[in-house]
Amino acid sequence: MKPQNYQNHRRHVYLYHGLTLLGIFALVIGSFVNLLSSTRENRYSASLLVLLSLIQVSLFFHARIFPLRAQDRAIRAEENLRHFSMTGRVLDKELTIKQIIALRFASDEEFILLAKRAVDEGLNNDEIKREIKNWKMDTMRV
Repeated sequence: MKPQNYQNHRRHVYLYHGLTLLGIFALVIGSFVNLLSSTRENRYSASLLVLLSLIQVSLFFHARIFPLRAQDRAIRAEENLRHFSMTGRVLDKELTIKQIIALRFASDEEFILLAKRAVDEGLNNDEIKREIKNWKMDTMRV
């Protein structure tokens, strides 16, 4: 596997993020077109198709969001432990979860200083990632 860096650290599953999302949007649009052009006798079944397509949209996003939230909590705990093992203190409470998630890519040599800079200078997650020189790979992200 090639080394991870700012340009290639995001994970996209093209079958899920591309094909599935396109299919769901086609279903939503098609179900609304079907509802608008349906006769009075078919309106109930056309309405159910719209409802099912909207449920699919909800499932698509929640199937991604729920595991990410659980993983974010695990990352926060891991990085807190990492910081504690290196400094004897937990991470600053002012760090947001997005900043902590970005800090997970920092090597041990950069981690402590970058965490401090994130608080002192208010670096956002993208700025933190851009400051990292030696990336610690994370290929386990959901």
